[in-house]
Amino acid sequence: MLPHLRPALVLLAALTAVTGLAYPLAVTGIAGAVFPAGAAGSLIERDGRVVGSALIGQSFTGAGYFHGRPSATTAADPADAARTVPAPYNAAASAGSNLGPTSAALAERVKGDLAALRAENPGRPVPVDLVTASGSGLDPDLSPEAALFQVPRVAKARDLPEDRLRDLVAGKVQGRTFGLLGEPRVNVLALNLALDDLARR
Repeated sequence: MLPHLRPALVLLAALTAVTGLAYPLAVTGIAGAVFPAGAAGSLIERDGRVVGSALIGQSFTGAGYFHGRPSATTAADPADAARTVPAPYNAAASAGSNLGPTSAALAERVKGDLAALRAENPGRPVPVDLVTASGSGLDPDLSPEAALFQVPRVAKARDLPEDRLRDLVAGKVQGRTFGLLGEPRVNVLALNLALDDLARR
């Protein structure tokens, strides 16, 4: 029986060493050398400290900031570990809400968000990404239309000309990857950091 087991055990050990150790270490080393920022989490620094990642959204709620997409992520309730509470952009619990188109809770939440956004900017159609969460709940980007929709509110809160903010948004629009993949987008954290820089001038 041992002669039959020996080749299987040798093959298991060899494949474990190659695919479980050598390959991951090589890929990690190459990624760190070729794409150091991406391999470290695409972190964004301001004044020598990390303020976020270009890949994970953050919750901005102040009137003077651009807001990202709704996030359906949750965390454990500190008062009752068997329950969860909303925790927007919780990277440890990346997930969608799992609420379908017939969900009354989803319809009520979207209706409330639409009413608030229409009151904020009457007469303009509300971009869909301002009322829908992404599948991960961590989307850091908005469509250019969703960012431009928020310009009047941010301009009023910061006492800045709307044209200046529209130019700021236009300067932060990232095109399709390789000119083909995805849609034009605006990173909300990068936009808000640029907004703070603009306000300081």
